[in-house]
Parts: sequence; C-alpha cells; structure tokens
Amino acid sequence: MSPNPPQRTADTEPQPGDDRAFFGQPRGLLTLSGLEVWERFSFLGMQAILVLYFADSVADEGLGMDPGTAASVSAAYGTLVYLVSVAGGWLADRILGSYRAVLWGGILIACGHYSMAVPTATMTWVGLGLISAGTGLLKPNVASMVGKLYGTEDDRRDAGFALYYMGINIGAFLGPLITGWLGEHQGWHWGFSAAAIGMTLGLIQYVAGRRHLAGRRAAAEYALPPQAMRRAVLLIVVGLAGFALLGGVLSAVGWLTMERFVDLLTLISVIAPVVYFVWMFRSPRVTTEERGRLRPYIVLFLASVAFNFILFQAYSTMMLLASTNARTEILGFHFPAGWYASALGAFEVALAPVVAAAWARMGHKQPHASNKIAFGVILGGLSFLLMVLPTSGHEDDTYRMAAWWIVGSYLLLGLGDILLETSGMSATTKLAPKAFASQTMALWFLSLALANGIQAQVVKVYGEVSNPVYFGLNGAVAVVVGIAVIAAAPWLRRTMHPVH
Repeated sequence: MSPNPPQRTADTEPQPGDDRAFFGQPRGLLTLSGLEVWERFSFLGMQAILVLYFADSVADEGLGMDPGTAASVSAAYGTLVYLVSVAGGWLADRILGSYRAVLWGGILIACGHYSMAVPTATMTWVGLGLISAGTGLLKPNVASMVGKLYGTEDDRRDAGFALYYMGINIGAFLGPLITGWLGEHQGWHWGFSAAAIGMTLGLIQYVAGRRHLAGRRAAAEYALPPQAMRRAVLLIVVGLAGFALLGGVLSAVGWLTMERFVDLLTLISVIAPVVYFVWMFRSPRVTTEERGRLRPYIVLFLASVAFNFILFQAYSTMMLLASTNARTEILGFHFPAGWYASALGAFEVALAPVVAAAWARMGHKQPHASNKIAFGVILGGLSFLLMVLPTSGHEDDTYRMAAWWIVGSYLLLGLGDILLETSGMSATTKLAPKAFASQTMALWFLSLALANGIQAQVVKVYGEVSNPVYFGLNGAVAVVVGIAVIAAAPWLRRTMHPVH
C-alpha cells in the first residue's frame, strides 16, 4: 500500500507548484495581490495629488512651491522610497524574514498616511518619512514572496506576475479617483486620510490570508548569527538616531536646504546601485554561475531606469501639464485633474489579463524577457513623444489640449509598464543569487530610485523650456535605450538562463 500523502497544517508552508486555486495560480497570489491593491491605492492615490498639493498656494492649504520645485521634491520623495528598499531587502534576508518585513512595512505606511492627514507642513514631512521607510520594507519583499510561490521552471510565473501587477493597478486606478475628488472638493488632507484607510484595509487582508504564503516563517532565511544580529540591530538604531540628529542640526543652521537634500538623494541614487552590484559580484555567497547571470541583469537594470524615468513623470510633470494645459472634461463630464492618474491604472487593469493570457497561451514560444522589457521602454518613450503634437505651436497659457491626448499617452505608458515591470520582476526572481533573494529585488527597486533621482534633476527645467522640447527629448532617449536592448538580445538570451 502506498503511504499516505503528507497532510497540510496551519503551520505548513505551501510548496511551489502544488496550488492552482486562484485562476490556475497559487492561492497566495490572491493574498499578495490584495495587499498590493490597497498599498497602491494609498501610495499612488496620495502621489496623484502630492505634486498638486506642493504647487498649490498656501492660502488653499498647499505648500506654495513653483511647478519645477514641486515636481523635483515629489521625485526626490520617490527616490527616498526606493533607496530604502535596499535596507528593506537586507532586513528581510538577514533579520525579519519576508512576512514580518512586509507586515511592519505596511504598519509604517499606514502611520505615515495618518500623519499626512493632519493639516500641518511638519506632519506632511513626518508622514512622507514614515511612508518612505514602510514602502522600502514592503515593496521588494512582496514581489519576492510572489516569486517564492513558483518553481524556477514554472511557465505560470510570468502570467502570475501579470495578474499580480493587475492587482497593483486596481489600486492605482481607484486611489487617484477617490483622493483626487477629495483633494479638490474637500481639501488635500482629506485625500491623504483616504490613503490611510486604504492601507489599513490592506494590512487586515494580508494577515487574514497569511496561511497561503510561502516565506512566512518567523526567522529570516539567511539570518545572521545571534551575536551579529544584536550588533546589527544596535547599529541600525544608533545609525537612524544619528542620521536624524545630524539632519536636524544641518537644517537648523541653514545648510540642509530642500534643494541640497534633493541633490544629495540624487547622488546617493547613482552611487548605491554601483556599490550594490560590486558587492554582489564580489560576495563569496554568490557562485560563479550566479555571477554570470548578474551581468545581463545590468542591462535590464538600465532599461528599467530609462522606462521609469518616464513612468514616474505620470505623477509629476504630466499631472502639472494636465492641471494647466489640458481640459478636465470628457463628453461634457468635468473631473478633477488628479483623475488623469487613474487612466494609467485603468489601462493596466484592462491590459494585464490580456497580456497574462497571451503569455500563458504562448508558453515557451513567448518573446524572451529582454525583448518584452525593450518593447516596454520603447512604448514609454512613445508616450512622451505623443505629447509633442498637442503642445507644439501653443505657447499661450490659455490653450487647453483635449483630454484624449493625455489619455492616449497613458495608454502607451500603461502597456509599456505591464511589459517591463512584470517581465523585469519575474526575471529578477530567477536571476537572483540565492543568498541575495530579497536584496536582488531591492536592487530592481534601486533602478526606480535612480530613475527618480535623475528625474528630480531633469524636472527642474520643466516650465523653463518649451513643452515640445521637454517631452520630445526625454521620449527620444527612452526609445533609443529600448532599441539598444533589442540589439543586445542575442547576448542576453545566451546569458540569462534560466530566463526564457
């Protein structure tokens, strides 16, 4: 008689490939996607109105920044968010474990949004700091936990990441709709309150569905020895306290201005990925085979920088353009300018299942991951090049382009985002050295930090040069990068095994 199969208990972690309960995907994908719905609802809902809040007059409860400064500070905030993701990946790998890192990250994010609901400038900065720390813990580790639901050769992986990304963009669609309406009709801090409630709901469903997650053990997978862990915790506490004290002193004496802080974050965003790549290449924990797979990953990293430089401006320069140079009505229906950000999420929600179905149907015949990423970068560039047409020849501040131009730009950007981010995150989980699983996903998010860091400098000229020149040059650079990745495809296919 054959032995009885092992019985699953509440403490048994699901194994890759043994679960097809969620549209043919692991049930844990539903839990993680549900968390991302609410995290993106809160994060992007807040970000859709953040640059408008910065640029609004003090009399209307804004911070009174000029448009270029508002866009630069908003981009610097994004830089900080993704820089912290490096620490978040390390904390998950070495101290907290993925499950607890995500849980504590969500708690910090919720506290940050509740802080921003308080109508004072001081609480705004406190809230943004908490959200930055929380997102750095949550984002790389959620994506890493999705990867742990699948075996390396599981053809469902890319389709699963596409569904996961659809969940992200349900939140990206709903968040700006609610925060945008509240921000325009009730006040900016009412919009921030809605973001706080959304993150709270995400935490509740994450804890409720934890039994379906791989990687939910209390201990970190590559935990430090007890003595080293105690030293690390002490250094973290002392380091954070010292950083806060130094920042307070430099700010008090007038050296640490907002502009210098933005420039400092840009510099760190350039240095950090270089240091991180060197560290991983030299680490004795990384095998020769794993080191070989990191080389093509550099190309994917740079492609991500080029695309996300465009994508993040959907919440900065594009929002400013929409609020000043675009009509806020479609077929006679008037809407807040913040609702334009929802178009991006709406397109990604609609297109993600189509892309997922196409990859699932094509199986091993689907395009190589590097080509998917290249096409995504090109579409991102085209979304900016499209804006050259309606902004050319109209220097009059009273001119308003039709809403369909921005909606069309977001359609191209949304499809590009699906192609690049789902394939990029999937490839990252497969190319990552085992000892740096969460940290390699954090490295992917460092590409977002670098994109924001570059953006924080470039957007300073927004409003100083003409719109056709600004959008045309930025879009053209992204298209050229995408074409370069296509040209490198033969080498990438040879070196990216086991990525298909």
